[in-house]
Amino acid sequence: MRITNHTSRITVIDLNSDLGEGVGADAELLPEITSANVACGAHAGDLDTIRRTVELARARGVGIGAHPSFPDREGFGRRAMALPPEDVAATVAEQIDVVARVARDAGTRLQHVKPHGALYNQAATDRALAAAIGEAVRRVDGSLIVIALAGSPMVTVLRDLGLRVAQEAFIDRRYSSGGTLVPRSQPGALITDPATAVQRAVRLATEHVAATDRGETITVKADTLCVHGDTPRAAALAKAVRQALEEADIRVARLDTFL
Repeated sequence: MRITNHTSRITVIDLNSDLGEGVGADAELLPEITSANVACGAHAGDLDTIRRTVELARARGVGIGAHPSFPDREGFGRRAMALPPEDVAATVAEQIDVVARVARDAGTRLQHVKPHGALYNQAATDRALAAAIGEAVRRVDGSLIVIALAGSPMVTVLRDLGLRVAQEAFIDRRYSSGGTLVPRSQPGALITDPATAVQRAVRLATEHVAATDRGETITVKADTLCVHGDTPRAAALAKAVRQALEEADIRVARLDTFL
């Protein structure tokens, strides 16, 4: 997103990560990011981890988001599931509400919702599933920002429901030529080299493009960039990315300051 002042055009972007999943170094990631997606207990975490993560994010001034999943703790929420839309809306609303209540108790409020894993990937192309997620958000708080894969049908579905949407791109995942993420099961799907991640982030923020697994270039216009909390050396990667973005005169800021 570009914010215009009287003298220049300033590029602003959010940097988000998934926290409270028990698989990464949350305390090391928090100084580098501007928005935190807090696991709600369905794929990872529990009430204690939610409280701890929310408090850490609040203390850092990091935007707090709910990170709901399919009810799939055994598969870490990364297994495809086929659930009735009403069931999805009910479980997602319940998960969002848990984090929202913890945030209120901590003296702050929820900023956003970002679906996790298979729920996110399926909803990117499944309009009924995307609508179920949107309905869940509206049941809890229709003013929340919803993070969705940039350029996907999910963005249109959520906006048609009257919701604010942050379009997301990924620093540590490769894209297919169709703009979806290459499955984690495929070789090279995960990007762990800081230099590659830095180049990718700056190009996404300034040129709105990303390279695909076939070497093509696709357009990806994003409001927020993701570094997964369970990516190897995620904190070091996020630190390198944030430094590079700021050196490129890109302001890194939480979503609710510019959306």
